[in-house]
Amino acid sequence: MSDFAAELSVAVSAVRTAAKVCQAVQSQITRDAIEKKDRSPVTIADFASQAVVCRALADAFPDDPVVGEEDSAELQQTENAAFLQRVLEELGNIGIETDSETACRWIDHGNGESSSRFWTLDPIDGTKGFLRGEQYAISLGLIIDGQISVAALGCPNLPIEASNDESGGSLFFAVRGGGAFVVPIDGDSFDPTGATSVQVSGATEWADARLCESVESGHSSHSRSAQVAQSLGIVKESVRLDSQAKYAVVARGEADIYLRLPTRGDYREKIWDHVGGVLVVQEAGGSVTDVAGRPLDFTRGKELPENRGVVVTSGPFHEAILAALKEAGVA
Repeated sequence: MSDFAAELSVAVSAVRTAAKVCQAVQSQITRDAIEKKDRSPVTIADFASQAVVCRALADAFPDDPVVGEEDSAELQQTENAAFLQRVLEELGNIGIETDSETACRWIDHGNGESSSRFWTLDPIDGTKGFLRGEQYAISLGLIIDGQISVAALGCPNLPIEASNDESGGSLFFAVRGGGAFVVPIDGDSFDPTGATSVQVSGATEWADARLCESVESGHSSHSRSAQVAQSLGIVKESVRLDSQAKYAVVARGEADIYLRLPTRGDYREKIWDHVGGVLVVQEAGGSVTDVAGRPLDFTRGKELPENRGVVVTSGPFHEAILAALKEAGVA
């Protein structure tokens, strides 16, 4: 990992700091707000998270573009002044005192374009999971010449010990060719040599395989997933959770297959929805392609126009899954 030691250290630190903001905002969400479908908490956390990460990247690597999900245009509208003030307050609560102009400049640092070397960021992946108090992720990746080289995937509500819900959140990281690892998301210092290695499941029989899919059926075709699972003899109950936390559970062997199947013909995946998780799974020994078996192409800007859907597996099941998807008319 020595070739990207600086990039990895900055990425992990930035995601950890962003997680502090997100955790603070999520802890304030009330049942009443959920019932009213109030999206303001995730709006505040989204902007604050992007500000935190882009601030760190701009300081450390000022020449690197950042392709992020948010921009500050809406936030700067007069009627949204209260939201902007809340963003400043949340940043202040974690020790980042700033003004509106500077905060918006940090956010808009994430409006860069893809190039031979750039970062991509999803400040909160899994909006509905965040609002429900469940799983969400902060995903950051460095892409060089179309290849994901560094990834940091923060999952604040995913226990670092799978069997212990009280063990605290997880931060998964990977450098191409260096393996995949996990550390506590609330740590202050970072020493990659002390991280815990993660590996995909060793299951090779369909009876032992577990499917992982989105909670929201709008993100992936659950009916097609069920059809494929049945055809292959997958009998275990599916794991359903929001965000790129699904990549994390495949990477550490809690699930063997994650299918994100197209819900409509013209939909194309956004790069920030996958970059962090893709490298973590690959470095943990798994496989990631689209539904036709093509590698995900990160050289086409903010979307994956050359790919349809995403298939993530622990490895042994991959070709059979692709064949089943073709048989089902998905590929």
